Amino acid sequence: MLERLKEFASEFFVTGDPLIYGADVAIGITMITIVAVLTYFKKWGWLWRNWLTTVDHKKIGIMYIIASIIMLFRGGVDALMMRLQLAMPNMDFLHPEHYNQVFTTHGTIMILFMAMPFMFGLFNVIVPLQIGARDVAFPFLNALSFWLFFLGAMLFNLSFVIGGSPDAGWLSYPPLSELSHSPGVGQNFYIWGIQISGIGSLATGINFLVTIIKMRAPGMKWMKMPMFTWSVFSTCIIILFAFPILTVTLALLFLDRFAGAHFFTLDLGGNPMMYINLIWMWGHPEVYIVVLPAFGVFSEIVSTFSRKKLFGYKSMVFAMLIISFLSFFTWAHHFFTMGSGADVNAFFAITTMLIAIPTGVKIFNWLFTMYRGRIRMATPMMWTLAFIPCFIVGGMTGVMLSVAPADFQFHNSYFLIAHFHQVLIGGVVFGYFAGLYYWWPKMFGFQLEEKLGKWAFWTWNIGFYVCFMPQYAVGLMGMTRRLSTYGWDTGWWELNFVSTIGAFLMGVGFLFQVAQIADGIRKYKSLKASADPWDGRTLEWSIPSPAPEYNFAITPRGDDVDEWWEEKERRAKGIYPPEQPLEPIHMPKNSAIPFVMSIFWFIAGFGFVFGWLWMAILGLAGVGICMIARSFSYDTDYYIPVDEIKRTEASLRGSV
Repeated sequence: MLERLKEFASEFFVTGDPLIYGADVAIGITMITIVAVLTYFKKWGWLWRNWLTTVDHKKIGIMYIIASIIMLFRGGVDALMMRLQLAMPNMDFLHPEHYNQVFTTHGTIMILFMAMPFMFGLFNVIVPLQIGARDVAFPFLNALSFWLFFLGAMLFNLSFVIGGSPDAGWLSYPPLSELSHSPGVGQNFYIWGIQISGIGSLATGINFLVTIIKMRAPGMKWMKMPMFTWSVFSTCIIILFAFPILTVTLALLFLDRFAGAHFFTLDLGGNPMMYINLIWMWGHPEVYIVVLPAFGVFSEIVSTFSRKKLFGYKSMVFAMLIISFLSFFTWAHHFFTMGSGADVNAFFAITTMLIAIPTGVKIFNWLFTMYRGRIRMATPMMWTLAFIPCFIVGGMTGVMLSVAPADFQFHNSYFLIAHFHQVLIGGVVFGYFAGLYYWWPKMFGFQLEEKLGKWAFWTWNIGFYVCFMPQYAVGLMGMTRRLSTYGWDTGWWELNFVSTIGAFLMGVGFLFQVAQIADGIRKYKSLKASADPWDGRTLEWSIPSPAPEYNFAITPRGDDVDEWWEEKERRAKGIYPPEQPLEPIHMPKNSAIPFVMSIFWFIAGFGFVFGWLWMAILGLAGVGICMIARSFSYDTDYYIPVDEIKRTEASLRGSV
């Protein structure tokens, strides 16, 4: 019996790698510390009532952002391990199989479990406040979306210590991801981790589309919406059409692996290229899903810190909508080398070049907004300014890649890696950092100390260029991606060594940010923020920081794009809005069902990963019971009485 248990444990857990053992110990210590702290301070009830069962969009947004920062750390450690392996020729830090796992998990985590939740976090915290709503359209679904994302991410990350990580790349091309080439459970973790979190992402897209369409403040017509809200709207349109493709693609891949189907094998009429087309039909729009909200963030920040209206508001709106549309007609530029023929390649080359036009329009909008503006160089504005040259280089190299004949040279080289990171770090990560710094006071009620923020900014930016500029050169010199080692005779090591130094500088920048947050928490009383610390322009700055549970004591109006700025201008002239009586506020009640249902999804996913049907059926049965329980839940809302609103407003504002 003992021997059988030992044999099972040796196959079930990942063993034999000192790095894994070190990570196991670190995870164990962290978990024990969290449990001990919660128990010592008697915070289990607080955790359950205020966070695990909450349907408040602001708290859900904060949980998304915390999860994304943890995933940024995990994906960042993967990146540093890869750079260490490539720092010198013939390094033996990671063996090739482990290297394959690390670049697979790095890519998957950074795109799906870092960028996506960071984006959803900002959606959740800001959109209802910007449009004058008290919550999202479907608060229960919003909570369910978060927990599906989180448990999906945990299922994926579990492969690190149980069963083994996937190693077929972040898009898992067949036949490498098929059972014949990846017989372990790593690919199953990949499929089910993304599948479960992807359901949450699709639900979030639907939720915010409905929220923006149906819950805008009185007077806020389409062309009066804040630009960040427009960016969210454009993004959700893409999510609505792109994520079902991902869901179907992964389902077909799972059927190949689990049921012996042949959708993506060359046997019995299948075709691996069908998978590659499908995955990029989702994959390329996914790039715009994560970058469009960053464009919205930059628009808000440029306008606020230049103290001017955004230049070319309507052109910016149309540019975002055009990008949403064109993003579905560019996918084949990822594999010009497939051999589709000149006509197909020419079509996708032209559409790829076309999408650069609306993207370029926005750059001019931001530059003209800053022109003759009274610019303040606070941290959010610094990240915004850093984005512009970075994204221009990323965009121009993207246009180079869109030229089909040239792409035959660049394809699968480090030139592509440099371009990809230039766009996604320079555009997405810089954008979300800017948004986090900008809206931090509204989330937490205190500001972050600027000095540490500027240290973080400079180390991140210098590290970024030191890391990725050499990769363009080494790519043109012939270094292909996914290489785990190279020889002294290639002439690549100097550039790779410099690139590794840059990666570690970015890691130092991350540590400065962690220190900045810790310092802010320690000094939060002295750093307490006012309702409008940046002299903002949109409705979220009209309410206290942090925003109360009900957001707005009185439903605001949204008659202007910069409604709060216009309101301040009117007040400066002595024109005040007529006083309105307070009324009880209708709010959704917390619910444990989203959390419990997501745990059952996790159980079902884990069962499918190992082929344990009894566990998968148990999990799915739990999901079904949760759905029935929700259908018969009638006590789902409540009213906040006027007296409580008065007390809250008085404590937050000092007056009603």
